[in-house]
Amino acid sequence: MSGLSHVDPSGHVRMVDVGGKPSSRRRAVAAAEVRMAPETARRLRELPKGDALTTAQLAGIMAAKRTSELIPLCHPLPLTHVEVELVVREDAVGITAAVETTAQTGVEMEALTAASVAALTVYDMAKAIDKELTIGEVRVLEKTKT
Repeated sequence: MSGLSHVDPSGHVRMVDVGGKPSSRRRAVAAAEVRMAPETARRLRELPKGDALTTAQLAGIMAAKRTSELIPLCHPLPLTHVEVELVVREDAVGITAAVETTAQTGVEMEALTAASVAALTVYDMAKAIDKELTIGEVRVLEKTKT
């Protein structure tokens, strides 16, 4: 069990104690992708501003703010900035989520949650016209501490 931050030496789960760590500026960027038929991507691109992509963007921002309610051992963090960007490509929607805080622990879980929930929202909004949608490539792109 060694090396797992949320597992104690006897194998029990635990919340990591960050009380002794100094606060620092932290940033994480995560990405996700929703693959789809080119026709579905075309239809998403043609929607008026404020429809599916804005809904997914807002869902991602809201999800980042609630990560500690979704992931049991995550610390609640005072987020100072959340940005979710969606780009419709030929056969996919690319999602990038950037999250920042000044705290004692990082924000990669918040960035991953934002990207994932934005992807789920795109999926939900397009599933009626495309039965072959897939969500994938959810990953951390950047993690910094200053």
